[in-house]
Amino acid sequence: MITKEQLIELNLLYKEAKPSDIIKKAFEFSHEAVVTTNFRPYEVAILHAVNAVKSNVDVVWCDTGYNTPQTYRHANEVIEKLQLIVSLYVPQQTAAYRDVVMGIPDVNDPKHALFSEQVKLEPFRRAMETHKPKVWFTNLRKGQTAFRDSIGVFSMSKDGVLKVSPFYYWSDADLDAYLEEYSLPNEFKYFDPTKALENRECGLHS
Repeated sequence: MITKEQLIELNLLYKEAKPSDIIKKAFEFSHEAVVTTNFRPYEVAILHAVNAVKSNVDVVWCDTGYNTPQTYRHANEVIEKLQLIVSLYVPQQTAAYRDVVMGIPDVNDPKHALFSEQVKLEPFRRAMETHKPKVWFTNLRKGQTAFRDSIGVFSMSKDGVLKVSPFYYWSDADLDAYLEEYSLPNEFKYFDPTKALENRECGLHS
């Protein structure tokens, strides 16, 4: 879909571009697009930004089953406020079943890889195989993990999908201002069972 040279050029041209301009550029490549979200803090920004440019983009929510009550309430509020078209993907096993046979393994536990596969990686692959997007909008930002520091606004996924991160260079303070400008809600009581540390890569993007 796009060459390595084009990626380099795009990232140079759009390093300081507004999110809306980045999103519009991405749609020039294809309208077969998804936005992925887990409704973690500041996710509402990417959902709002894409929705403001094109309102009928499919939103893929891979719910691990371990979200906090606050996250679920926040998700419902955002979905209703932005009138999002959400496709929900959940693990093939219930959290109740997994709590009995596995629990939530520590990251150093050999069972952690299987746990991550069940609650996050398999549902995500299933979602992408179903939607088959050519463009993937996400809220990755520089400074989150070592891997994410290396990708830029535009990157290619390991499956050849154009991955677009319109807020890549934005700080929390920048996003706070964006949310205030558009009267968007945020929620910080979020739990990712596959991560022990905030800067640990979960496997979806690496």
